[in-house]
Amino acid sequence: MQASAKKALETFLAEDIGKGDITSKLLPRKKVSASIISRQEGIIAGVQYARQIFVSRKCSVRIYTKDGKKIRQNQKIMTVSGPAYSVLSCERTALNLLSRMSGIATQTNAIVRMIRSVNSRVRLYSTRKTAPGLRMFDKEAVEIGGGYKHRTSLDQMILIKDNHIAIADSLSQMIRHAKRKHKKIEVEVENLRDAIIAAREGASIIMIDNIHPVEISKIIKVLKRLGLRHKVKIEASGGIDASNIQAYAKSGVDMISLGKLTSSVSGLDLSLEVN
Repeated sequence: MQASAKKALETFLAEDIGKGDITSKLLPRKKVSASIISRQEGIIAGVQYARQIFVSRKCSVRIYTKDGKKIRQNQKIMTVSGPAYSVLSCERTALNLLSRMSGIATQTNAIVRMIRSVNSRVRLYSTRKTAPGLRMFDKEAVEIGGGYKHRTSLDQMILIKDNHIAIADSLSQMIRHAKRKHKKIEVEVENLRDAIIAAREGASIIMIDNIHPVEISKIIKVLKRLGLRHKVKIEASGGIDASNIQAYAKSGVDMISLGKLTSSVSGLDLSLEVN
């Protein structure tokens, strides 16, 4: 486990425990055993992080599954043994992270299966629409569910968006400027004209934002006719959800990015029960 992940987990614990769990301090000083149970079906994610939270407070943990596995309702995920105070003071932090990551993985897996049923070549990507402090965990959960990471941070890849273009005045000049120092460049476009410019100037990826899948197919046909389609990957983004994602998958794109994978999360229903 990365040092950055351990540091984040300690921050999460400190946020929840504060100066100490004053309610659990009232309990007798004895060892207890408890189990984390799933109350619904889904894809489990974050098992090792939940384990680390308990282990950091001198608990022992026995795990019965692993990340990426489909779990049943009422299935036991892990058993935790240790001082009553430690088990109960870690409970909410461990459940919150495990629930959130599993919810993201479950939602991602369902959408990936929808996409694959109509076009197995299209990949699903997460975005930077994550909760502050949780990006590392949210992005990993997407991968566990079968999706892929887009940029994790702004220093990883050039992505020229509408506000950049508005300030720079010229899309062509900004792409040329970016190409002096960077090989991989993505450009967000909202019309055919900008898509052609981006392709001609050497963009690696063209993100077509908030455009109907029928119109995306038309843009792709024009790029093919101009001999530009093979030079770029096409990404669809904006206004996409489970109700229309198959239409986008059939439009001819290579990638779909979906902010809702991490911005609209319904956590998997999990509970910790003392044995």
